[in-house]
Amino acid sequence: SATTGTIFLARQATALTAPPTGSVTGNGAIADLVGFGTSNTFEGALAPSPSATTSIARDAAGKDTDSNVTDFVAAAGTPGAAPGGTTEPPPTTATIEEIQGTTDTSPYAGQSVTTEGVVTAAYPTGGFNGFYLQTAGTGGDVDLATHTRSDGVFVFSSAAAALVHVGDHVQVTGKVAEFNGLTEIAPPSASDVTVLATPAPAVKPAVVALPGSDAQRESLEGMLVSLQGPFTVADNYSLNQYAEIGLAAGDQPLWQPTEVADPHDAAAIAAVVADNAARKVTLDDGSSTNYFSTGKNSPLPWLTQDHQIRVGAPASFTSPMVLDYRNALWKLQPTAQLTGSGEPPVSFGHTRTDGPGPVGGDVQIASFNVLNYFPTTGADFVAAGGSCTWYDDRAGNHVTVNTCTGPNGEEGPRGAADADDLARQQDKIVRAINGLGADVVSLEEIENSAKFGEPRDAAVSTLVDALNAAAGAGTWAFVPTPSTIGDQADEDVIRTAFIYRTGVVEPVGESLVDDAPEFDVARDPLAQAFQPVGRTSASRFLVIVNHFKSKGSGPDDGTGQGNSNPQRVAQAQQLVSFADQAKTHFGTDRVFLSGDFNAYT
Repeated sequence: SATTGTIFLARQATALTAPPTGSVTGNGAIADLVGFGTSNTFEGALAPSPSATTSIARDAAGKDTDSNVTDFVAAAGTPGAAPGGTTEPPPTTATIEEIQGTTDTSPYAGQSVTTEGVVTAAYPTGGFNGFYLQTAGTGGDVDLATHTRSDGVFVFSSAAAALVHVGDHVQVTGKVAEFNGLTEIAPPSASDVTVLATPAPAVKPAVVALPGSDAQRESLEGMLVSLQGPFTVADNYSLNQYAEIGLAAGDQPLWQPTEVADPHDAAAIAAVVADNAARKVTLDDGSSTNYFSTGKNSPLPWLTQDHQIRVGAPASFTSPMVLDYRNALWKLQPTAQLTGSGEPPVSFGHTRTDGPGPVGGDVQIASFNVLNYFPTTGADFVAAGGSCTWYDDRAGNHVTVNTCTGPNGEEGPRGAADADDLARQQDKIVRAINGLGADVVSLEEIENSAKFGEPRDAAVSTLVDALNAAAGAGTWAFVPTPSTIGDQADEDVIRTAFIYRTGVVEPVGESLVDDAPEFDVARDPLAQAFQPVGRTSASRFLVIVNHFKSKGSGPDDGTGQGNSNPQRVAQAQQLVSFADQAKTHFGTDRVFLSGDFNAYT
């Protein structure tokens, strides 16, 4: 305690062996010690006991006589002032353009400032927790050659975001920070944000084309903008999760560099990469909502039931937006969170046609990926001793299989979770195929039933039965597996297949399966010759359905063409050889290569 104890000064770095009680002197491991109060270990005799009002200290002579009572005396305490801390300097008054500076980092980062401006956007909901402030009267026709400092800034304050409105004249005091590249001011509390009674000139949206460089975009960070020129939808990959849409300035989408340039021409690839970067901007919904989780019961912005947003569609701005930087992307934010109601600030052109235009001819050929159509459901597989993980709907009900593994480690089905899910999937496929108007349809991602102890054609037979139940008995038939087929051990759990309208075409001979080793990591190509019913061999044609290895896994050869490029090149070369063999076998040089080549623009 503070009134009794023993303090040792040891001559070693390791723990002391407990000394005996009583007076301890002459111990080689102990340089000195003091016992005070009622301690049972001391030198000579105990030093006085300190108290709440007294302390003990060496006597004035400062000698060590090996007697604590002689060497230490009690006296009044000598309290001192607490160590002084640094005083936060008063905030600096600065304009928004001074706070933003001419680079991507504010010269006031880490300092407290006071500034004022007009609220251009407010986000009290959705996760942004703040609002945008812009210097009164700025914007309009902006010359990016001379405009080097932004007049807008983000104010991070969830409390204040609910108190201000677009158009308010506001004074803000807070610390400047760079949050993942976005300059922002963070007021300590809502009281540090004041709505001013004095009117201020309105902010005008900056009328500019999308800046092509980061430096020019920095000069507009946080400002209200009215972007000029045509824009094109470049991607919609994150639309259903974060309500983000990739846009490209101009009338062309962004390109995969190796799609338009030689992968071995470094300069050409670099030029495409630079062009993509200069034209890309991301359209956002004014929130950080994840519609896969926290927002799963909320309407998704941008989309409507009768209007899809497709890559390549033109986009037009109908209202000003804020140029924003977050998640390492330049984004365009609406002036309030989009909630799925009201008119969005961007409109999109309709590019989906009702169907292909007329091209002449007597037979229509189509390809259809049935997206893991498995009559063997996950529930069936589990009942037979396998195990599965699942993708669930919003209510937590299993909908489709994620992964399934058999008792011996074999891969299981990839499709519907149970019979109800299979019926829903099958109904969609049947309506789509019967509505295609095609006479020969190649199929991909249909169950290879041989992997589940059934005849290899069981799944395609089940699908044809469902098609005929809707279209009329005998309307459709499938091309059976050839009587002679190679080793099926290396086949995938999905396969390719053909179905056809019996009243329009008929197959010629048995189909051919290419089981070359190049396709051990893909699906075997399937070839079949057809000719119109009642016509001669002069009208014969050959269709080969393919499903190449995807680019999502496998080795990357470093050419920028995605994973598995060497395997895909080998598959393409083998396909040419197989097509030549099939042409000779079926006696026709009319060849159609169909299917899913797993390569997209």
